[in-house]
Amino acid sequence: MKGMGKTKALFLLSFLAIVLAGCGKENLTALVPKGTGAETSMNLILLSTLVMVFVFVVVIVVYVIALVRFRKKKGQENYIPKQVEGNKTLETIWTVIPIILVLILAVPTVAATFELADMSKSGDGVNIEVTGNQYWWHFNYKGEEIQTSQDLYIPTGEKVYLNMISSDVIHSLWIPSISGKMDVNPENVNKMYIEAKEEGVYWGKCAELCGPSHSLMDFKVVAVSPEEFDKWVSDMQDVDPKAQPQDAVAQEGKDLFEEKSCMGCHAIGSSPAAVGPNLTDFGNRSKIAGFLEPNEENLVKWIMDPESIKPGNKMTGNYPAVSEEEAKKISAYLMQLKPSDITPESAGK
Repeated sequence: MKGMGKTKALFLLSFLAIVLAGCGKENLTALVPKGTGAETSMNLILLSTLVMVFVFVVVIVVYVIALVRFRKKKGQENYIPKQVEGNKTLETIWTVIPIILVLILAVPTVAATFELADMSKSGDGVNIEVTGNQYWWHFNYKGEEIQTSQDLYIPTGEKVYLNMISSDVIHSLWIPSISGKMDVNPENVNKMYIEAKEEGVYWGKCAELCGPSHSLMDFKVVAVSPEEFDKWVSDMQDVDPKAQPQDAVAQEGKDLFEEKSCMGCHAIGSSPAAVGPNLTDFGNRSKIAGFLEPNEENLVKWIMDPESIKPGNKMTGNYPAVSEEEAKKISAYLMQLKPSDITPESAGK
């Protein structure tokens, strides 16, 4: 019974692993490609899988033939099959076939590597300087005087060129649905391009262990039509950092935002932030701190105690204590920062 129990448990575990392997979100999987890089990677995955299946089938067929043909038979206990050691034909076959298989894998892979690394036309496209930080991402649209953090807006059907560097440790930028991953180093600028073929919001991850909140270092890529992207750029360029909120509570929050030294780390508008994320379009973001639902409750908790939500972040302890009432007012100010009608919610609709 024990053996049967272990067999059942192993079968159940294997079945569960197969089922869970299919779980996930459509905008966070490399198996449903929505961009040039992801499609290229998927094609290579399929090619390598076919090659591996072919090798597996051939090995199993040869094994079964050998098992059946050369099994010990009654009356032939001392029978020794014909030895083929040194057979030039066989030696040639099992040397040439692996070489052919390697070439089948290597040639498309090398070609795809060069294609995805081609930055020769970067001067004609959108160029974005990406900075990885513990534990958030910053985006500077080169030549546009636009700074954003956490939400990266791009036009569909166009190559968007990323110039990436880290401000601290090694990170890795990965947008599974539209592109492959690339390390983001503190010493040198790594370059790649991304291209989304469909409008929508695609989740991005840091794919390099970078500290206690590595798993929470998420960001979103908002792919919109070229016309909507141009409108978004225009809206972002028109932002006035000194604009006064119409709501009285939000105005009090703006005053507190300045009083509590928040402006020392965060920027609104095109000015680069020295330490923290740019908050120009905070009210339009799809997530707070990269992974929390964008509502007042979560934002108040984040303002009052960011360490309990994202351990190791650079915000903790760098501003005066904030009461819950003050946090609500600051939250009201931040949530009304909506410079454009082009938002993650409108993408693809």
